[in-house]
Amino acid sequence: MVRRLRRPEQGGAKTGKGAAMLLIGVHTLLVLLFGAHVMLRRNREPESRLAWLVVLIALPYVGALGYLLLGTTNIGRTRVDRLHDTGALLPAPAAVAGAPDQADAGGPYAPLFRVGQSISGYRAVGGNRCELMPGSDEMIARLVADIDGASDSVHLLFYIWLDDRNGGLVADALARAAGRGVTCRALVDDIGSRAFIRGPRWAALAAAGVLLRRALPVGNPLIRMVNGRIDLRNHRKVVVIDNRVTYCGSQNCADPAFLPKRNFAPWVDAVMRFEGPVVRQNQHLFATDWMGNGGDDIAPLLAQPMPPARPGFTAQVVATGPTYRNAAMPEMFATLMFAARRELIVTTPYYVPTPAVQAALCAAANRGVATTIVFPARNDDFAVGAASRSHYQRLLEAGVRIFEYRRGLLHTKSLTLDGEVTLIGSANMDRRSFDLNYENNILFHDSRATAAMRARQIAYLDDSREITGDQVAAWGVGRRLWNNALAIVGPLL
Repeated sequence: MVRRLRRPEQGGAKTGKGAAMLLIGVHTLLVLLFGAHVMLRRNREPESRLAWLVVLIALPYVGALGYLLLGTTNIGRTRVDRLHDTGALLPAPAAVAGAPDQADAGGPYAPLFRVGQSISGYRAVGGNRCELMPGSDEMIARLVADIDGASDSVHLLFYIWLDDRNGGLVADALARAAGRGVTCRALVDDIGSRAFIRGPRWAALAAAGVLLRRALPVGNPLIRMVNGRIDLRNHRKVVVIDNRVTYCGSQNCADPAFLPKRNFAPWVDAVMRFEGPVVRQNQHLFATDWMGNGGDDIAPLLAQPMPPARPGFTAQVVATGPTYRNAAMPEMFATLMFAARRELIVTTPYYVPTPAVQAALCAAANRGVATTIVFPARNDDFAVGAASRSHYQRLLEAGVRIFEYRRGLLHTKSLTLDGEVTLIGSANMDRRSFDLNYENNILFHDSRATAAMRARQIAYLDDSREITGDQVAAWGVGRRLWNNALAIVGPLL
């Protein structure tokens, strides 16, 4: 009996078929495992779930890696534990600079401040005063003067600190203050200020006696990937001097020319200088970040007696971040938009809104509120710029007036309503500020100070072009496809 021999190509075909089945199995397992995580993760917007599922199905291996790197808002257990320990050492936010009888401060706008308190715990406190800085260079000059006049402590937190003219002026002032015995602490974001940290100024500040820390240090990227998302950043800009003065706004410690992105310069910012009880709230916020990133215990500063009470307006620190309540910042924005009765003016460089924020802005215009929003004409982030423009048509149809600022990159993050209330700070109206970044803002009720901020906003309009419905309708098919495609992946950006 002759046994038929198997042809070699038959074995190869089965091997190839087995490899294909294995690849399909791995593909399916990846999609199912990561898809399940996307669907089961708490506090994720439906459009974000959908965007990640599309990426995982279309590009399972790239999508899985991307999800590991960018798909969660976990800062790592060690950092969470450190923040918890820091919170135990510090007074509760509600006890900082506030008394129970001030909880309803703000008059007819008291509900806005209650939303703010529900987010980060700080009460609405009266007796505050502020001054809008004339410009970026003038803000630095005033800050340097305040540092030169400091007698006890200087605390600075910046997302970006550059070794340029303005950055150098602040660094030199810190070194002088440390030299005369003032305790100086500086905290910068590890990614935003990486060039400064690696440069000679950082070492010179340390040699001068300035206490330095890096916020959210990256370390080994591979380890960070499995122990917390790598691009969760501290985007705050906080300055507190002698427990009596604080600055709040959009400006980093840098020149308006902003050399890393000089093609978009000048960067146009707005910063306010505050005095009063709200200063102590910003001190508490700085202490939370400083101690939470390994700095020394500065809780005793928060126990110092408050300065004598003086007349002033109601204000409140509103801080957000990935370890705060989910969707807190868009909730604050939407609440303010729904509160407007006559006028609403918004400036933001980055607009990738949640559906709730977009709906609130449209609702303001639909109910007859004079609603205006100002964006930069040229955005330093092409994807965000395109995604922003995908929302223009709906805004215009609702009656929102849209302006694009042409004399540089409008970086101011501000909102004024009815000439009475202002929100100013570091938070943009995009997914990074909503979900990923630590942000700081001050909400206040004062017609005089709001008039100053509103006048600045109106000045931006003078250097802007208004976008009309006819202009948007004239956009070509390619441009609309590009804008809308980037809007779809907006939740991933």
